[in-house]
Amino acid sequence: MGRDVSSSGARDAETHRAFTKALLVDLHALERMLDEGLIESGVRRIGAEQEMFLVDKGFRPSPTGVEVLERLGGAPFTPELARFNLEVNLDPCELRGGVFRDLEEAFRDRVREASDAARQEGAEVVLTGILPTLSMSHLSLDNITPRDRYYALNDALNQLRGSAWQLRIDGVDELLVEHDSVMLEACNTSCQVHLQVSPDEAAAIYNIAQAVMGPVLAASVNSPLLFGKRLWAETRIALFQQSLDTRSTELHTREMTARVHFGEGWVKESLTELFHEDLARFRTLIAEPAEEDAMAVLDAGGIPSLGALSLYNSTVYRWNRPCYGVGNGVPHLRIECRALPSGPTVVDEIANAAFWIGAVLGAREEYGDITRVLDFDDAKENFFAAAKLGLRAAQTWTDGQSHPAPRLILDTLLPLARAGLEAYRVDPEDIDRYLGVVHDRVKTLSTGSRWMMRSLSAMKDTGTRAERMAALTAAISELQQTNQPVHTWEPAPAPGASAWRQSFETVEQYMTTHLFTVNEDELVDLVAFLMEKKQIRHVLVEDDDHALVGIVSYRSVLRLVAESGPNSGNRPVKGIMERDPVTVQPQTSTLEAIELMRSRGVSALPVVKEGKLVGIVSERDFMSIAYQLLEERLRDS
Repeated sequence: MGRDVSSSGARDAETHRAFTKALLVDLHALERMLDEGLIESGVRRIGAEQEMFLVDKGFRPSPTGVEVLERLGGAPFTPELARFNLEVNLDPCELRGGVFRDLEEAFRDRVREASDAARQEGAEVVLTGILPTLSMSHLSLDNITPRDRYYALNDALNQLRGSAWQLRIDGVDELLVEHDSVMLEACNTSCQVHLQVSPDEAAAIYNIAQAVMGPVLAASVNSPLLFGKRLWAETRIALFQQSLDTRSTELHTREMTARVHFGEGWVKESLTELFHEDLARFRTLIAEPAEEDAMAVLDAGGIPSLGALSLYNSTVYRWNRPCYGVGNGVPHLRIECRALPSGPTVVDEIANAAFWIGAVLGAREEYGDITRVLDFDDAKENFFAAAKLGLRAAQTWTDGQSHPAPRLILDTLLPLARAGLEAYRVDPEDIDRYLGVVHDRVKTLSTGSRWMMRSLSAMKDTGTRAERMAALTAAISELQQTNQPVHTWEPAPAPGASAWRQSFETVEQYMTTHLFTVNEDELVDLVAFLMEKKQIRHVLVEDDDHALVGIVSYRSVLRLVAESGPNSGNRPVKGIMERDPVTVQPQTSTLEAIELMRSRGVSALPVVKEGKLVGIVSERDFMSIAYQLLEERLRDS
């Protein structure tokens, strides 16, 4: 998420104006450095950033990031937006010899360090694009990492948006939720790969990176689940775009670009075109007083850090993002690939990185100017098709034809990637190892996403959804320790006898969300019909805004029939419903809910969040918990 800012930087108008001035100066300085040949050329380095989740013993998010980071001692580990995330940055290294083997070893060492520190806080590290056990209650601002930058970012996005975020993603299931903070973005973790480029080739290589992103992503998908819903093969793509989208539906007639985006066209001559486009489209979100005058630094013979440009660039989220940096006093340009997910294992991540880097370099040599043989809209469509469908996606390539993703990868992209890596004298054994992982994964159609979906299918309806998500996460945690690629994994086992305790800690984990509701003016006959056909004992009553106004129990219907006879069903629901029923929130603990139900003498508790009805728990749900507790005690005895 970039460097921190002061607490006043996001709100002060004068600071924003000064920041914008520094931003423009930085851009002019970058253009001058390019004109004067000051940017490093002829060196090919790669780098990477690893984002990770922290989970507790129940495999749910563990908000211990601050404490774990303290144990790690800081760099190369850095905080992330949420307390249950961490990031580690690896030093860049030249693309040659055993670079990928070294990268894998460095990744594994850093993940091991993070895991050791996490265990001291009762947590564990999990590598996955979206954690299956995440729930909406984890995304409150209580779990935001206490850094000025993150509060500033949240305030700025809320101010620009002007209303709550509406998240809607359609897949096998449909997800439609509303949220009021930037914390939705914390659901995503990635393994970001960097490729250093020379100024004279940067535009062409950036275009190639865009062109190969679709098929590379199709082979790498690992995020099919969000809040227990089966959505896109790489749901991160849709989630990230919507979670940081500041566009308003009131301006639907204007052509506005999402702040997270693939781009709008090919680069023609220079990567600075991307900065120009972003400055024209997106406001500054957060600001910081300039630490330097970049042009004055150049005049004095120095190398500027371009801090304002870097800070601004960190708040515009291209899936392939241009970056400026300074290493050992030498400025350089690189392309950051942000679309690849975290996990399932380190070896899978290195394989993805080798595939992307090799494909970019091989395709550059093969096609030269990709814009002459591939339409930008096709590249963009390829990307989103891959995100939605993974290896089931069709991909349009340079012949103008649509190809099944596996065929294009196996016949075209992998040979190009091999040639690209061979040209830089990468060790043949490493090329075989990492591109072989991708080959076997694609050949068997066994991406991380497919493994999760197959695992859930094998579980069928065993346990509750929360138990299945916990079992899936537990299997990921265990199998990633082996570092065996995901295409070799057996499906995750169904929830075991010991899993239920962690799956019933809060109401949100087991509440019924498929609700059957009526309006208060509906007939009691309709309530009786729903109770009979759907085998339920409570029907909730809500208004047109989905606010809870009452509840009707099976007992109240029977009482009405007994007192008024068979024609009583013609009465309106409002005549027998209980108004202002006792409610709980999703994050209410199970013990609190049970005590509330006992003390108030009710048999069901509607679940309400921010005034809206989201679920219900009943005596039947608590009987299930009591039954499992009794079984556990009998086993122990």
